[in-house]
Amino acid sequence: MTTQPEWITVGALADGFAPEAFILPSLADLAGRTFTLHFANGWQIEHRFDARRVNWALADGSARGEADYRATSVREGLYLVDFLKEEDGRPVSVSLVLDIANGAFTAVLGRMPSEAECRGDLFSKALAGGELTSVRADFLHGSLDRPWQDGACPHAPTRELVGLRNLYRYSPTEVYEHIYLNENFYSWQCLKGVEQGLADTDRCHTIRIADQLYLFVWREKIVPTLGVILIDLQKHRSDGKICGYAGGDFGQLSNFPVSSHCSILNHTDYPQ
Repeated sequence: MTTQPEWITVGALADGFAPEAFILPSLADLAGRTFTLHFANGWQIEHRFDARRVNWALADGSARGEADYRATSVREGLYLVDFLKEEDGRPVSVSLVLDIANGAFTAVLGRMPSEAECRGDLFSKALAGGELTSVRADFLHGSLDRPWQDGACPHAPTRELVGLRNLYRYSPTEVYEHIYLNENFYSWQCLKGVEQGLADTDRCHTIRIADQLYLFVWREKIVPTLGVILIDLQKHRSDGKICGYAGGDFGQLSNFPVSSHCSILNHTDYPQ
């Protein structure tokens, strides 16, 4: 009789990933630089970077703020910037793919659910016709330092990962497998590590950034979790973050970096 694997908090997951993690270094390349993000929805937000913090402000002066950030790069001329901000008293996860080479960007704004939103059972959510996960993610595109025009951002949703089975080694002790089922769902399992034996199928989103480079975002339903990573199939590397509540009291967030050495196990071609 096998032992039942146990679900853990995101804080415990962060502790498990930390030792000897294959983390890409946080870069200071953006220090001293300022970018004005022109969103397709009409927003204009200036971002000013120093070596550790980013200051952001809406062009109309209606809102501003600052936060510690992490910036990494898996491809030349492209950065993944991640930080947390507050909006209406609630934390918001901000992940920016700054595609300097193309003068474009994609933003992922993630919001964790309240305790009340998490308490509803999955069956009731399914019957109500809603998503099973209460984690939210909004995707916004735009242009860098130039007014937005249709077609200015080449990043777009894609099915190019569908059928791929990929192995991710985050550290000597943490190994996962992903199977990309369709444009809406993927399956994962922990082969080795603090979640060993656990597996699930969760909501996901895939955006093609460049040739064999993808922004992959997932939203888990059991333990509320947001994952945002760039997957580089050319260099067999991934980098990004996992965000969720550190404990079971729905208080402090854990927003920790994850990087992996990844390899393709196989690819399934589905008949038409």
